[in-house]
Amino acid sequence: MLIAGTAFKGYAIAASDGTIGTAKTFLFDDSTWKIRWLVVETGHWLSGRKVLIHPSAIGAVDHELQQLPVALTKAQIEASPDIAQDRPVTAQMESGLYDYYGWDPYWGPNYYGPMVFGLGAFAPMPREGSLTGRIDAPEADAMQRNFDDGDVHLRDMSVVTGYHIDAKDGSIGHVQNFLLDDATWAIRYLIVDTSNWWMGQQVLIAPYAVTEFDWGAKKIHLNVTRETVRSSPKWDPLAIIDHDYESHLHRHYGWPNTGW
Repeated sequence: MLIAGTAFKGYAIAASDGTIGTAKTFLFDDSTWKIRWLVVETGHWLSGRKVLIHPSAIGAVDHELQQLPVALTKAQIEASPDIAQDRPVTAQMESGLYDYYGWDPYWGPNYYGPMVFGLGAFAPMPREGSLTGRIDAPEADAMQRNFDDGDVHLRDMSVVTGYHIDAKDGSIGHVQNFLLDDATWAIRYLIVDTSNWWMGQQVLIAPYAVTEFDWGAKKIHLNVTRETVRSSPKWDPLAIIDHDYESHLHRHYGWPNTGW
């Protein structure tokens, strides 16, 4: 099911032996558009700590009860590697969590990525022992920075909300929200509010259209024109998105019919 990312905020996070807190936000990978972490607000239970839950630990979402079950105990979470609340999430921190819980960093399908974008700049950093072979000095330096500073590909969904969206020939609006697949935990669409250009309209843009992130300017660039966006299939925010609508939308933009 496709659900707006902000809809999960405040959902109870249910460990196997009790509630540990509520959903705060999601951290996603800007090269694959997969959710990498659920950030949990634990209140006074683990005050001062940032609790991250990997999507592979999340069970079937209960939207009626507004609950996200996780296959963990409270003791496991309390004994997990400490991540300070005010520190950026580094690759070293992530590695510690993967090792502690036994989570797979490459879990889940990969619908998007450099081969789709055609952007070498967004390729995941190679790892020693991988099929990419030798790691040269600049790559090694970048990997070390990922361990020492915040991961360059890890983005807070709540922070990216509001970023401006530019088509090839001008602005079309800003990111209002994200549509997530609650089975695969991938971002399927950006919800774009076009009110400053096309009054009263919201449109869906798949990550296939993204060509560049300008994090300094808080802007996302697309490989489509404003007219292509204006003539795209109308989206009703109150209607359930079905296969026929997605097929029509993808045919209009020339996007692959993958991800569902």
